[in-house]
Amino acid sequence: MIQRRKSKQIEIGGVKIGADAPISVQSMTNTDTRDVKSTLKQINNMAEYGCELVRLAILNDDAAQAVKEIKKLSPIPLIADIHFDYRLAIKCIENGIDALRINPGNIGKEENIKKVVSLAKTNNIPIRIGINGGSLEKDIEAMNIPLHEKMVMSALRHVKILEDNDFDKIKISLKSSDVMTTIQAYREISEKVEYPLHLGVTEAGTYTGGIIKSAVGLGTLLAEGIGDTIRVSLTDSPVEEVKAGFSILKALGLRQKGINFVSCPTCGRTQINLIKLAKEVEKRLEGFDKPLTIAVMGCAVNGPGEAKHADYGIAGGINEGYIFKKGQIIKKVCEDKLLDEFVNLIQTENV
Repeated sequence: MIQRRKSKQIEIGGVKIGADAPISVQSMTNTDTRDVKSTLKQINNMAEYGCELVRLAILNDDAAQAVKEIKKLSPIPLIADIHFDYRLAIKCIENGIDALRINPGNIGKEENIKKVVSLAKTNNIPIRIGINGGSLEKDIEAMNIPLHEKMVMSALRHVKILEDNDFDKIKISLKSSDVMTTIQAYREISEKVEYPLHLGVTEAGTYTGGIIKSAVGLGTLLAEGIGDTIRVSLTDSPVEEVKAGFSILKALGLRQKGINFVSCPTCGRTQINLIKLAKEVEKRLEGFDKPLTIAVMGCAVNGPGEAKHADYGIAGGINEGYIFKKGQIIKKVCEDKLLDEFVNLIQTENV
C-alpha cells in the first residue's frame, strides 16, 4: 500500500486535488484554441477516455475569448496555459476558466501580479506554478548548482510571490525532459512545501519512448507517495496521454478505472495466435469502464492457474481456446469464435 505524501487540497472546477483525493489524470489540447468546434471535439474525446482536467494554450486575445464558448460545453474543467501576458489571465478568469497555469514572476510589474491574484482569489481560481528545466530565470540559470536545485529555487520564488499576496490555492510542477532531474526536483520540493504537485516529464517524446520515460519518472515518484495529478506528455494524440496516465496509476494500484489487462509473453507451448488475440481483446474492451482484470494467456496448461486472480480470461489451445473465470475453466470455444464469445460474456455479465 503506497503511503501518499500529505498535501494541501485544492479544487479545480469540482475536481479535488491533493490530500486524500484520487490522483487525477489530465492532458492538453493540441488544437487551435480559437477553433471552438475542433477544441470541444477533442476535449469530449479525451473525456470519454477518463480525462479529468484539460489545459488550453492561450496564445492571444482571441484564444482567451474562445474560453467563454468552450467553457459552456466542456464536460471537464479547463486550465488556461498562459505565458507572460497578465491580461490574458484576467480575460480567461472573466470568461469562466477553472484554473491558471502561469508563473507570477514572469508577468512583469507587481501591480499586474496583484491584479491577477486578486481576481483569482475572488473567483476561487487555483494557480499552477509550472517550472520547466529548459526555461529558468537568467539569474538562477547562471548558478553553478545542479539543475533540479535550480528548478526548486525557481518554484519557491514564484510561491513566495503568491504567498506575499495572501494566495495559497497553489499547485506546482517541476518538469524536465531528463527523467532523473525530474525525479530529484519533485523529491526536493515535496519536502519543502505542502502544496499539491502536478507530475510530468516534459518533452518525453513519441509514443513508445515517451511512455517509457513517463512510466519511469512518474512511476518512481508515485510509488514514493509523491504526486497529486499527472500528465503523460507525448508527441501523439492527447487520448493516448490519458490512456497512458491511467495505465501508470493502475499498475501502482492507485486507480482502478477501466480494464486491467494481463497477458503472457508467449512461448513455444503457445498454439494460438496470442499476440493478435491479446491486441483484439484490448481493443474491443478499450472503452469499458468497469474495474475488471482481464487475462489473455497462451496455453491451458498454465494459463488459468497463473491468471487465477483475473476476473475473466482466455487460455489458448490448438485451434481453440478456453474461457475461464477466477481460474476456473467454464467453456471451450473454437478459435474463430473465441474473441466474440469472450467479449460478449464480459459485456453481458457487467452491464
